[in-house]
Amino acid sequence: MRKVLLALTAASLLAIGGCATQEAAKPAAPTISESAKAALAAAQSAVKEAKAKNALWTTADSALKAAEAAAKKGDSVAVLSNAQKAQDHAKMGIQQTSYPVQQVKDL
Repeated sequence: MRKVLLALTAASLLAIGGCATQEAAKPAAPTISESAKAALAAAQSAVKEAKAKNALWTTADSALKAAEAAAKKGDSVAVLSNAQKAQDHAKMGIQQTSYPVQQVKDL
Protein backbone atom coordinates (compact mmCIF):
# COMPACT_ATOMS: atom_id res chain seq x y z
CA MET A 1 0.00 0.00 0.00
CA ARG A 2 2.81 2.36 0.85
CA LYS A 3 4.51 1.71 -2.50
CA VAL A 4 1.29 2.44 -4.37
CA LEU A 5 0.83 5.77 -2.57
CA LEU A 6 4.45 6.66 -3.18
CA ALA A 7 4.11 5.83 -6.89
CA LEU A 8 0.90 7.89 -7.19
CA THR A 9 2.48 10.83 -5.39
CA ALA A 10 5.53 10.74 -7.65
CA ALA A 11 3.35 10.53 -10.76
CA SER A 12 1.19 13.46 -9.67
CA LEU A 13 4.27 15.59 -8.91
CA LEU A 14 5.65 14.87 -12.36
CA ALA A 15 2.33 15.78 -13.97
CA ILE A 16 2.11 19.05 -12.03
CA GLY A 17 5.73 19.88 -12.81
CA GLY A 18 5.12 19.27 -16.51
CA CYS A 19 2.24 21.74 -16.55
CA ALA A 20 4.32 24.42 -14.88
CA THR A 21 6.93 24.37 -17.62
CA GLN A 22 4.53 25.03 -20.50
CA GLU A 23 5.20 28.32 -22.23
CA ALA A 24 2.56 30.99 -22.31
CA ALA A 25 1.04 31.66 -25.72
CA LYS A 26 2.96 34.32 -27.61
CA PRO A 27 0.94 37.38 -28.59
CA ALA A 28 0.19 37.68 -32.29
CA ALA A 29 2.48 39.94 -34.27
CA PRO A 30 0.88 43.28 -35.13
CA THR A 31 -0.62 43.42 -38.60
CA ILE A 32 -1.34 46.26 -40.99
CA SER A 33 -4.18 46.74 -43.45
CA GLU A 34 -4.01 45.46 -47.01
CA SER A 35 -3.85 49.01 -48.38
CA ALA A 36 -0.91 49.75 -46.09
CA LYS A 37 0.85 46.59 -47.30
CA ALA A 38 0.30 47.64 -50.90
CA ALA A 39 1.54 51.18 -50.24
CA LEU A 40 4.64 49.85 -48.50
CA ALA A 41 5.41 47.51 -51.41
CA ALA A 42 4.98 50.36 -53.91
CA ALA A 43 7.25 52.62 -51.87
CA GLN A 44 9.90 49.93 -51.62
CA SER A 45 9.76 49.45 -55.37
CA ALA A 46 10.00 53.19 -56.08
CA VAL A 47 12.92 53.65 -53.71
CA LYS A 48 14.70 50.66 -55.24
CA GLU A 49 14.23 52.14 -58.72
CA ALA A 50 15.49 55.56 -57.62
CA LYS A 51 18.50 53.97 -55.96
CA ALA A 52 19.31 52.04 -59.14
CA LYS A 53 19.28 55.31 -61.10
CA ASN A 54 21.42 57.13 -58.49
CA ALA A 55 18.50 59.49 -57.90
CA LEU A 56 17.48 58.53 -54.37
CA TRP A 57 16.73 61.46 -52.10
CA THR A 58 17.58 61.02 -48.44
CA THR A 59 14.05 62.05 -47.52
CA ALA A 60 12.65 59.15 -49.55
CA ASP A 61 14.97 56.70 -47.82
CA SER A 62 14.10 58.09 -44.37
CA ALA A 63 10.38 57.94 -45.08
CA LEU A 64 10.66 54.33 -46.26
CA LYS A 65 12.51 53.36 -43.08
CA ALA A 66 9.82 55.08 -41.00
CA ALA A 67 7.11 53.21 -42.93
CA GLU A 68 8.85 49.88 -42.36
CA ALA A 69 9.22 50.63 -38.64
CA ALA A 70 5.54 51.54 -38.42
CA ALA A 71 4.65 48.28 -40.17
CA LYS A 72 6.50 46.32 -37.50
CA LYS A 73 4.43 48.14 -34.86
CA GLY A 74 1.18 47.55 -36.75
CA ASP A 75 0.44 51.26 -37.35
CA SER A 76 -1.33 51.29 -40.73
CA VAL A 77 -1.93 55.06 -40.74
CA ALA A 78 1.77 55.84 -40.28
CA VAL A 79 2.69 53.23 -42.90
CA LEU A 80 0.36 54.84 -45.44
CA SER A 81 1.64 58.34 -44.73
CA ASN A 82 5.34 57.51 -44.78
CA ALA A 83 5.07 55.13 -47.73
CA GLN A 84 3.32 57.80 -49.81
CA LYS A 85 6.02 60.33 -48.92
CA ALA A 86 8.76 57.84 -49.80
CA GLN A 87 7.14 57.04 -53.12
CA ASP A 88 6.60 60.71 -54.01
CA HIS A 89 10.16 61.71 -53.15
CA ALA A 90 11.62 58.74 -55.02
CA LYS A 91 9.63 59.71 -58.14
CA MET A 92 10.75 63.34 -57.84
CA GLY A 93 14.36 62.20 -57.54
CA ILE A 94 14.00 60.18 -60.73
CA GLN A 95 12.35 63.13 -62.52
CA GLN A 96 15.19 65.38 -61.41
CA THR A 97 17.66 63.34 -63.45
CA SER A 98 16.02 64.65 -66.63
CA TYR A 99 16.55 68.31 -65.69
CA PRO A 100 19.18 70.14 -67.74
CA VAL A 101 22.56 70.49 -66.11
CA GLN A 102 23.21 74.03 -64.90
CA GLN A 103 26.63 75.52 -64.45
CA VAL A 104 27.60 78.72 -62.69
CA LYS A 105 28.61 80.39 -65.96
CA ASP A 106 25.10 79.72 -67.32
CA LEU A 107 23.53 81.82 -64.60
